[in-house]
Amino acid sequence: MTDYALLIAPAANKVYARASLALMQSELSVFNGALLAGRLREIRQESRQGLAYLCFSADGLSERDRRYLANLSSLYALFEMQGEWQKPLELRRLDQFDDDLLTIQKYAGKTNEQFTKLLMNVTLLSTAFAGELLDRKFNVFDPLCGRGTTLNQAVMFGFDAAGAEIDAHDFDAYRTFFETWLKNKRLKHHVEVHGRKDRRMSVVLGASKERYLAGDTVNVAVVNADTTRVLEFFRRASFDVVVADAPYGVQHGARAPGKKDARSPAGLLAAALPAWKELLRPGGAVGIAWNTLLMPRKEGEEMLARAGFEVFDAGAYLGFQHRVDQAIVRDILVGQRP
Repeated sequence: MTDYALLIAPAANKVYARASLALMQSELSVFNGALLAGRLREIRQESRQGLAYLCFSADGLSERDRRYLANLSSLYALFEMQGEWQKPLELRRLDQFDDDLLTIQKYAGKTNEQFTKLLMNVTLLSTAFAGELLDRKFNVFDPLCGRGTTLNQAVMFGFDAAGAEIDAHDFDAYRTFFETWLKNKRLKHHVEVHGRKDRRMSVVLGASKERYLAGDTVNVAVVNADTTRVLEFFRRASFDVVVADAPYGVQHGARAPGKKDARSPAGLLAAALPAWKELLRPGGAVGIAWNTLLMPRKEGEEMLARAGFEVFDAGAYLGFQHRVDQAIVRDILVGQRP
């Protein structure tokens, strides 16, 4: 049995930094169950030379094991412990592009990019095809995509991404940012924007000119429309995961006729979950972040179940609650489409 230590990456958000060790402990437990057959033992927090580590024991880690773990949301470095010495292990992430795609945008209300990655990871690992994570391109949908943090994380992984955003200002802001970033990076790409009502943007890009010309591309599609109407724009059973930040009480909300509570997470989920489920292929999963001060966890789980999802409501899935600020205590709901 060998001991290993994960060094946590620093976080610009100090509140999230305080929670990140416990959050990644739960995230690592999900990785362990979904991809590593429970072979990681005694997952624990430790302090070494004044630094916080997440430690575990295992009968060795294969190259594929390390490639899985390299994608943990807050991982900075992985060490094999040899007595008092720490041997650094090579990390090969899924990342296809420079990380400024995630970090360069700064605006009020932006979701922390480390949490966005955690939410996407947990959702991907909750699908029936989690074991294919390193082997194929997944198709990611964000039904409340805002200015594209989740879409950008999917692109970082080399996955196809699509989204819906009702706010025209956010749609335009994401379009401007993404086009500017592609041009500044000198990446081979093609952008189309069409429509006056329900405007749509589609982007095809390549990690290199050679890959673009060979057809090895990443596709991004965004529609400026209400999330309850997503089936008008995207094919049923065409996505592996739906990843969403539900309203925290200020932003986002489906303007469903007659639904006065549509800007609350409960109102939004009641209106939108049936359509989101139809977008998922069987075995796909939905992952939703929401403010627990606006809706109890039990209510969210019941909504997922009524919509026909198999809810993950035990073990590590109960370890993601954390405080964002005085008005927001965030948690994650996850369900799989049978």
